[in-house]
Amino acid sequence: MSERIVMRTGESLVAGGPPGTAAEPEIVIGELDGPVGTALATLTGDQASGHSKVFAILNTDIQVRPVTLMVSKVTVKNSRYTNILMGTVQAAIANGVLDAVRAGDIPKEKANDLGIICSVWLNPSVATDDNL
Repeated sequence: MSERIVMRTGESLVAGGPPGTAAEPEIVIGELDGPVGTALATLTGDQASGHSKVFAILNTDIQVRPVTLMVSKVTVKNSRYTNILMGTVQAAIANGVLDAVRAGDIPKEKANDLGIICSVWLNPSVATDDNL
């Protein structure tokens, strides 16, 4: 049995690719019966215009485990930005969670007991650069 994960955090700045492709995710992971579960449920029910919270899914309808909630760090006002965030980025986060479970970084036996909140920032130019 794996040790209890009350709450752990992580953050990264992902840059170095083509201009305009920088991203900054912040991650919180923990047991669903603890503070992370409470925060996940609260965020899910507390939708705000421009700051949609969505579950990380694959193929438009397959939710990954651990349950993962993606939250935008900025107010989204552009439909292209929304399409990138709620499409490419959402799927990338879901694939990252799935990869972490497959690699054993997230214990497979805890996949139904943990929750992840991923707050993400994208470079605003992603919405205006036609080369992206």
